[in-house]
Amino acid sequence: MLRRSLLALVPLIGSALSQSASGYTDSGNGFQFTGITDPVHSVTYGVVFPPLATSGANPTEFIGEIVAPIAAEWVGLSLGGAMLQDLLLVAWPNGNDIVSSTRYATAYTGAATLTTLPSTTVNATHWKWVFRCEGCTSWTGGGSIPVDGEGVLAWAFSSVGVDDPSDPESTFNEHTDFGFFGIDYSTAHNANYDAYLNGNAGTPTGPTTTITTSTPTSTPTGPTAPAVAYDYIVVGAGPGGIITADRLSEAGKKVLLLERGGPSTGETGGTYIAPWAPGTNLTKFDIPGLFESLFTDSNDFWWCKDVTVFAGCLVGGGTSVNGALYWYPTTSDFSTDVGWPSSWTNHQPYTDMLTARLPSTDQPSTDGQRYLEQSEAVVAQLLGGQGYSQTTINGNPNWKDHVYGFSAFDFLNGKRGGPVATYLQTALARQNFTFKQYTMVSNVVRNGAQITGVQTNDTSLGPNGVVPLTPNGRVVLSGGSLGTPRILIQSGIGPQDMISLVQANTAAASNLPPSNQFINLPVGMNVMDNPSINLVFTHPSIDAYDNWADVWTDPRPADAAQYLENQSGVFAGASPKLNFWRAYGSPDGRTRYAQGTVRPGAASVNTTLPYNASQMFTITVYLSTGITSRGRVGIDAALRAAPIVNPWLVDPVDKQVLLQALNDVVSNIGTVNGLTMITPDKGMTLEEYGEPLPIILDADVSGVNGCVFGDGVSGCL
Repeated sequence: MLRRSLLALVPLIGSALSQSASGYTDSGNGFQFTGITDPVHSVTYGVVFPPLATSGANPTEFIGEIVAPIAAEWVGLSLGGAMLQDLLLVAWPNGNDIVSSTRYATAYTGAATLTTLPSTTVNATHWKWVFRCEGCTSWTGGGSIPVDGEGVLAWAFSSVGVDDPSDPESTFNEHTDFGFFGIDYSTAHNANYDAYLNGNAGTPTGPTTTITTSTPTSTPTGPTAPAVAYDYIVVGAGPGGIITADRLSEAGKKVLLLERGGPSTGETGGTYIAPWAPGTNLTKFDIPGLFESLFTDSNDFWWCKDVTVFAGCLVGGGTSVNGALYWYPTTSDFSTDVGWPSSWTNHQPYTDMLTARLPSTDQPSTDGQRYLEQSEAVVAQLLGGQGYSQTTINGNPNWKDHVYGFSAFDFLNGKRGGPVATYLQTALARQNFTFKQYTMVSNVVRNGAQITGVQTNDTSLGPNGVVPLTPNGRVVLSGGSLGTPRILIQSGIGPQDMISLVQANTAAASNLPPSNQFINLPVGMNVMDNPSINLVFTHPSIDAYDNWADVWTDPRPADAAQYLENQSGVFAGASPKLNFWRAYGSPDGRTRYAQGTVRPGAASVNTTLPYNASQMFTITVYLSTGITSRGRVGIDAALRAAPIVNPWLVDPVDKQVLLQALNDVVSNIGTVNGLTMITPDKGMTLEEYGEPLPIILDADVSGVNGCVFGDGVSGCL
């Protein structure tokens, strides 16, 4: 539940946004606003400011409006485009009245004053809140509205009502959707401002689009643009979407790549830079050593807020928020035994093309040295006693039994690499390629089985945000293991129980095709994933690196300076230091593989033993290839993407193999002088520790889209 918070959104410059505000006139009161209409939920957001001062300080107020269908249980407007350190305005209908309040992260105590103006209305189909916001152009924490320049506004929408509609301070669930739009505030000033305060429209100052808001049967429509058709629309700028879009545009196709989130690395326009790296273009997503801070930063705008597990909503998707571990595929990955056609078995020429563009490295520092490798040395001694051999992991991809090596990464020149740094850049250089950020695709548009386009929240791409295909065009959904099923379900494609949830949502139901065109397919079924368990140890040789706690705000000065000088040192690598694999036969005749990741520090410690926190390290053991357990993903009543049947260790043989792997890892712990396991400690067996399995975050796996943690088994989809 949220008490005084709304949304976690990224601050951006307006020129980076694909949906931009423009002028319109509200037919109900005659006021001229600058704003947008979100086509997905048909909510209009508008603002108008007093004239700019000719000398001295500018006024610190504005008039705003929100016009929403009754299906909008509450709506919010973030004046700086983010939750943290930005002023938030929220409103909802209560009978014939509008209830509103200001919010600021967990508590707002600033000088902003909201006054509801007379043209506020509630009718049978819509509610409109017109308000004066005084003292609202700057706020505690340093945020402000650039009244004479460009900026960003963010909106939040919920189809779930607040807990107490009569109370302006009511608690409520997190929004069910959100978005951003850019605005040029310098064009949002109007000489009629004082007249507006008195309920008078004054004299129109120029031509604008008129939206109708006064009649109960009208639906606001915002600024739109002529539609441009594409040969391919690729939804989702994660690794799959980026590479697909690049290859299609390379083939001469007219391609549109849509990403619901915003920039990540500095190369993509990202601006989230550590306090110790000012003046650089190195964001949190560029610097490998900041990986662990992704899970502790309170301004975590990169996680999707309408997915119930961890999923990256930004350019690069999972590859921008994971540990960038990178292993070349084995030949068995493309075997006919696992269901691939025989033509796929000759994968090597294509794998060679991939690795030429995305080479791996187990020495990510630009000086060729390895750093913070004490845990590798300790675990190498442990595994050596179990018959393991050391190798260069990607030197022999097919060797995945009783083998370990230095962690291999997808880093380039001491920075995060991946498809964002390679395939996206070549695509952007082509005239037949278009890339739009902050563009949410709710569903495909179709006529029966034929897909004709996609529905977006960006009216700059076409009337009401619909982007069409050329006659032989195609849509490629690459929204991740949770995002893609949701788009299909909201398009009337999937199990009926899921489509019924969409039908029950007024806003989303309006985009469904007729029920006789629903396509009943097992969307979201038969999902597999890799469960994992953390074992925590101490050893006198280990430098736990302060458990990575201060890398974002207060790193070790020498390490920060070394990285800024030439992208070398500790910060040139992520936290994993060693990986290992072991094959296991099983009673059902299948071969399953356990794999492990070793890193300094620990996400959590549960022990009765005394221990030195500066000497901690973690071995994470995963059950990977050969796993047979399956589950299901879909949506909940709020249309959030979610795992709805857990896929972890459903098959008891999977659990048996994972527990065997755990016991094997620690079987000779006594042979390594000074090595102590503190989680679980000597008061609990591994079998007890694994019932239920302790919860961890599987964010080391390259391409992870969503991770679950809480009571029960852990894993990432």
